[in-house]
Amino acid sequence: MLRELLARVGQGYRTGDFPERDPALPDRFRGRPELSQSPCAESCDACARVCPTGALDLRTAGKSEMDESYLSVAVQKTSVGDNCIHCGLCAEVCPQSCIEIVDRHLADDGSLKVEGKTLIDLNRCVHCGWCAAVCPVGAISFAKPFAGEFSRDDKVCQACRTCVHTCPANALFNKESGPGEIVEKVTHRKEACIYCGACELACPVAAIRVTKTAIVPEMKGKKALEKKLSAPAPRPTLTSILITDEEACLGCGNCVIACPVNAHYDPYLAAGHLNELEEKPLLEVLNGAVRVVNQEVCGSCATCSMICPADAIWLERREVV
Repeated sequence: MLRELLARVGQGYRTGDFPERDPALPDRFRGRPELSQSPCAESCDACARVCPTGALDLRTAGKSEMDESYLSVAVQKTSVGDNCIHCGLCAEVCPQSCIEIVDRHLADDGSLKVEGKTLIDLNRCVHCGWCAAVCPVGAISFAKPFAGEFSRDDKVCQACRTCVHTCPANALFNKESGPGEIVEKVTHRKEACIYCGACELACPVAAIRVTKTAIVPEMKGKKALEKKLSAPAPRPTLTSILITDEEACLGCGNCVIACPVNAHYDPYLAAGHLNELEEKPLLEVLNGAVRVVNQEVCGSCATCSMICPADAIWLERREVV
């Protein structure tokens, strides 16, 4: 015990400016898709054809093969009509910040109008429909790429907010609750959901299920793609690994308690039970320092690194073989 106390004194001040300052995270800290050539069927291009934003593309000799069989080509582009009043509500609610109001000024013809240009970056638009929903004059038109179903197992969900932060369409949120008030852990905005499935794949305890029931726009090869999309999506291969610094660790147990995988395994731990921080499925405190029990059950949600007051645990990229 004396050795541990001396080590802690030698570490000095290691905490961040919480809650005055939000924890610093790298941009898009959940990473990006990795394409593995070995299991990929040659020239299948199904992933590229169903991507609603055109982020994936099959190229032959450097030339794109994108045509009317691609969903990103078939889906209606989000557009702004001439009756736009440039109020800026669409830009405020856009979850991807892809709308910009430029050259906004009062009309110089004596009328009570605001003139300007409302620009939409179609390379970043995810077709969520927020802009069209808040437009007071109905000047914005858009189309959804998919119809689908969303379900969440409330008994499994740990309210870790990973799905909320991952959703590209701001279709998930946590309701504010008053003293003694019980609200659902995560609320689904059905009208904003694009049924991309990002929340399902990101959930560290597999509490969410997203099913695409149909491709909305007409496109070449639609039926074949819908059949593929109806199958459950496989869990992604993790490309991150948990790293710990035993010398920096304070042994506080915050990461053990906050970890959604641990909390699902032990409901008393999720309620803040501090007396048992050992023998957990993912993280435990042993001899005053955090230890990773099983890397393979980690969901890469980064909750542990965000709550750690001493930066003693973090995620690093690992190569997938």
